[in-house]
Amino acid sequence: MKTRPLVSAALLLGALTLAGCASPPPPKHPAYLHALTDLRDARWNLEHRAGDTAVYENEDVAVSEIDRAIGEIKRAAFDDNKNLAAHPPEDAHLDRAGRLHHAAELLRKARADVDREEDNPQARDLKFRALDHIALAIQATERAIAHVEQRR
Repeated sequence: MKTRPLVSAALLLGALTLAGCASPPPPKHPAYLHALTDLRDARWNLEHRAGDTAVYENEDVAVSEIDRAIGEIKRAAFDDNKNLAAHPPEDAHLDRAGRLHHAAELLRKARADVDREEDNPQARDLKFRALDHIALAIQATERAIAHVEQRR
């Protein structure tokens, strides 16, 4: 009968060891990875186009702000242990004005994703800086849209 407590203790120890090896649940966070995908897609739409100098200038500002926002979000996502390798490319076949409108829509979606509740105090400043860059990218994209629409 002495073996029964030993077997029970061994089983309990094995169960505790397995429980300790189980991967922890993924950390909760505002949808940084979704925002990164939207920002990358918006950037692609802004860069793969033909246009004139006035539109290029606004698109260049938007792309620069998107790059800054991506940097801030990557740092915040890294702090939350997110996999930064996932970023599917966009393959839209939109006309020039359509690409700009699509980029603006993607930027607004990214802003909504980033603007969710942040439970990591260290990521809050990164979140707010990313939101500022996204807002500037939206403004520049809207100026480019206005310029294209004026020319029509």
